[in-house]
Amino acid sequence: MNFPIQSYLPDASRMIYGCMGLGGGWNSNPVSNDDIQQAEKLIHLALESGINFFDHADIYTFGKAETAFGSVLKNTPSLRDRIILQSKCGIKLEDANGPQRYDLSAAWITSSVEDILKRLNTDYLEVLMLHRPDPLMEPEAIADVFYKLLAAGKVKHFAVSNMNQHQIQYLDSFLDQPLIANQLPMSLKEHDFVDDGILVGSKESSTTGFTPGLMEYSRLNKIQLQSWGSLAQGLFSGRDSSNESLPIQETAQRVHQLASEYQSSPEAIVLAWLMGHPAGIQPVVGTTHPDRLKASAQAVDVQLSRDHWYSLYQTARGKDLP
Repeated sequence: MNFPIQSYLPDASRMIYGCMGLGGGWNSNPVSNDDIQQAEKLIHLALESGINFFDHADIYTFGKAETAFGSVLKNTPSLRDRIILQSKCGIKLEDANGPQRYDLSAAWITSSVEDILKRLNTDYLEVLMLHRPDPLMEPEAIADVFYKLLAAGKVKHFAVSNMNQHQIQYLDSFLDQPLIANQLPMSLKEHDFVDDGILVGSKESSTTGFTPGLMEYSRLNKIQLQSWGSLAQGLFSGRDSSNESLPIQETAQRVHQLASEYQSSPEAIVLAWLMGHPAGIQPVVGTTHPDRLKASAQAVDVQLSRDHWYSLYQTARGKDLP
């Protein structure tokens, strides 16, 4: 199976732990000892479950997710050599200066990285992601700041999030080092990435929210696809779906049937569906519930049959294939 990120990060786990839920929530409360202890337990549980790749963003819980994680690294510095750290920058939340906006200027990227490193108590990131495409971005300036961060040893690799192939190709044309990954919403609920491929020649193709050809471009150019929202917030693996649409309810039932058949967890089935795609999608799992994290980690041992993969997809679509 294609898994291109291991060409750059050979020790990377097949799954990523998403740290968006750390730090005590999206509020103004300071990071507490309980928040730090929670982060420590989840970091160790992820490592025990075979996950050594940790995903952050500077805005997660207003920076507190990185602060809590960094406190763990400060208390146990030896952990740093066992993990891979990825963070994102480029989103400015609403504040006194303006509404939510995107900023991929050289000055903002530079200051963001300095703040990220300080919060995480580390000297470097394995991966820096540009969180959202900025219509005002200047690729020459981005290339210059990337070069400086690389030369200073503060970032080893660069990537993007929520970008299409045209934006990636445009940025890449100015860079000396490749963009190694793209993080996108992909799940049994957000299955437009599959719809794009099967709806060629169909009027329904205009209804997908996925940029046509992005999957193929990524595979041709060895860009690792990472999926956010991979578990669809538990929609198919345990959350009450009685008020959801019929396709969602039927998909949840099918997930639980297959979990029984494969003697695995529902979470593992949901993630195994993503990981069964030949693009080698790398799921980001952001639960803060230890049992759900352990259940999710089982996905690496589940290989769905082609028939079962399609049964989940078609049930989630709620309609026949074209």
